Amino acid sequence: MDLSSIDVQRIEAEWLIDNDVSLDVVRLDKMDAVVSGNKWFKLKYYLLEAQKQQKTVIATFGGAWSNHIIATAFAAKQAGLKSVGIIRGEKPGVLSYTLIKAIEFDMELHYVSRDQYQRKQEIVTSFLNENWFWVDEGGYGKTGAKGASEILKTVRVSAYTHIVAAVGTGTMLAGLVMGSTKNESIIGISSMKGNYSIEEKIRDLLEQENGEALFEIKHDYHFGGYGKHPEELIAYINDVYYKHSLPLDIVYTGKTFYAIEDLVKKKYFEAGSKVLMIHSGGLQGNESLGAKVLAF
Repeated sequence: MDLSSIDVQRIEAEWLIDNDVSLDVVRLDKMDAVVSGNKWFKLKYYLLEAQKQQKTVIATFGGAWSNHIIATAFAAKQAGLKSVGIIRGEKPGVLSYTLIKAIEFDMELHYVSRDQYQRKQEIVTSFLNENWFWVDEGGYGKTGAKGASEILKTVRVSAYTHIVAAVGTGTMLAGLVMGSTKNESIIGISSMKGNYSIEEKIRDLLEQENGEALFEIKHDYHFGGYGKHPEELIAYINDVYYKHSLPLDIVYTGKTFYAIEDLVKKKYFEAGSKVLMIHSGGLQGNESLGAKVLAF
């Protein structure tokens, strides 16, 4: 994957100037239209391991609008591997943009009930194919975190006091902790409502030397829950785009940018703080809104 398209965007805004805080956004969304943001980093070592084990198929899990599903389908094809997606819920009458694109990338889809989906090990056992290499939902696992730790190699991380990113499975945040130094505070913005077990899941992914590493999860910016996107959030995402030409998504980065602005205004960050936001991609999820809802 060519990482040369990744750049860092400086945000200029009165709420930053008034509080003596600087904000940069590392634009991982620019690296590829499909495997954008953190997805390629999380998949990198899974793909290498599958090839090392001479597996022919990458099998994984996700919902109808999963960034991970579409990224896995594309990345597997690029690597010369086949792919299988276990999709949460019954097959819809009209396929989502995500599922249509996954099929275009030759992913074989299997739909399971939401109840079955919770019993992933049973699903793995039911297929029992030795040529399949299984990757957990969202790339969760130490292998995914290892790949995510390389995100911070794309920027001069020592220039920042705080690194802020969205949190889904916690894999990327664990990787950011691994890739950071003791000089940066790592802050995760949970996209899920009441997902208080995420801290423990992140610690489970950290290597022993990072086991006591400091990170913090903010749980107050979910806008009603995972995938929820009230009009307030849509209006905010459009406003950010008009002011900064920064496209955000409705599940992760829109909520993260909102959280940063709110925390700055509440003086969470000390004067002189230098904040880096990880734009983790996922813009394809905005396709669920239909045309002309967003300004980009």
